[in-house]
Amino acid sequence: MKNLKLIMLLIVTVFSFACTKLEQNQRGALNIESSSVNPAGLLQSAYESLNNPIQDQSRFWAASEHTTDEAVGPTRGPDWDDNGVWRVLHSHSWNADHGFLRDTYRELLQTQFAASSVLDKSPSAQQAAEARFIRAYSTFCVLDGWDQVPFRSDLSDLKKLPETKKGAAAADFIISELNAIINDLPASSIIKANKNAARALLMKLYLNKGVYANRAAPTFAAADMNQVIALADQITGYSITPNFYDNFSRDNSAKSTEIIWALENTNGVRGGNMQSRWYCTLHYNQKPSGWNGFTTLSDFYDKFEATDKRRGDTYTGVTNVSGLRVGLLVGQQFDENGVALKDRSGAPLSFTREVKLKETGSNLEVTGIRVIKYPPDYLKEGPSENEYVVFRYADVLLMKAEALLRTGNAAGGLTIVNQIRAARGATPLASLTADNLLDERGRELYWEGWRRNDLVRFGKFLNAWQEKAASTAERLLFPIPNEQLAVNPNLTQNPGYNK
Repeated sequence: MKNLKLIMLLIVTVFSFACTKLEQNQRGALNIESSSVNPAGLLQSAYESLNNPIQDQSRFWAASEHTTDEAVGPTRGPDWDDNGVWRVLHSHSWNADHGFLRDTYRELLQTQFAASSVLDKSPSAQQAAEARFIRAYSTFCVLDGWDQVPFRSDLSDLKKLPETKKGAAAADFIISELNAIINDLPASSIIKANKNAARALLMKLYLNKGVYANRAAPTFAAADMNQVIALADQITGYSITPNFYDNFSRDNSAKSTEIIWALENTNGVRGGNMQSRWYCTLHYNQKPSGWNGFTTLSDFYDKFEATDKRRGDTYTGVTNVSGLRVGLLVGQQFDENGVALKDRSGAPLSFTREVKLKETGSNLEVTGIRVIKYPPDYLKEGPSENEYVVFRYADVLLMKAEALLRTGNAAGGLTIVNQIRAARGATPLASLTADNLLDERGRELYWEGWRRNDLVRFGKFLNAWQEKAASTAERLLFPIPNEQLAVNPNLTQNPGYNK
């Protein structure tokens, strides 16, 4: 019986860490077998393995946004209940069997495996560097959410359990990996790992290093903040894009002057579930027809000035085609001819400021302020071609401003923040504080998947906000999924989740 359990443990361990989907599709399924002796093919599979955990609306994005004051997935009568998976994210009441958190953890580990597979096939120096960057990024995501990262440096014996990297030591490991490969990465390539993408990820690690050492009471060492500043100064060749939404449009790879690294979406070639970013929030009677789901909250909406283009604007190629505005949508909605839209009952389609985690009654289709960060792609049928932005220059500048603030140079940080605000149509701030810098990061980076990371670092993640009571310290980490604990004795459940 003991031997049988060991065999089953090894099979499930290999499966959960290294399993692959055998089909290749627009959601970026990984196909190791078809490219098993080809490092170039394996490398492309490694890139595509990021599509589902990073781009899908139910994976790392949900973990990073639905757990915050920026997003909520209300149950609308019989719709969007899904056994409460969305509600528990926003209310911080998830457990170790939460399906989306479980699948995100597993898929990020699959990316790590896919990237490591490249290194076994005699890649060129650049191919190896790109693979190690992909592995470093997926490892960073697991560290940020769960703290414990199963890691394999050697794939020759999959019966051997992966080691577990944790906390500050895991951050140091990722930093060492990025420093080791940066010279072999290409100088710039929006859809490939590149030197500036490595620098941006290093900035994230140094900025959060104190968080990973002690999430409940992080400290910010001057040496780490100085690294953030120095790295920001090395990221050159970018500028603030005059039209904010060009950073996210169907041709953002050509229009944006900010994108440092993005996941590629080319219809018929490769890509992920990019269109979910507008389907998940738009109403059925809008163009394109959506799923009538996610919204932001009025307290977050109220952080924007009326002149701030990031709050909402028209956008050529979208508003003139469909009537849809971009940004945050509140109030009566119109078609491209200016005709007021109606919901399916015939009532005005007028989005309300109010939204509850569990909606009932006759207004199920209009509650909540909708969000269109990525302008829909109307030129192609099928999957959209907006590249999915991971790192962009405005974030680099705001990280530098934060490092300056944390090292006593608030004036230097204020100058940076006000440069961004001026480009967005917002009035200058009179001073820079931790609170208004956090708000500015929200205004600039909303729905880009950084809000949880920011709230934890600024000590606000456990606070009460709309439709959420104050939460307790264990919520600073997600629980290790029970399926992973069952197959990997090198993992232990995070504190507070053993009840």
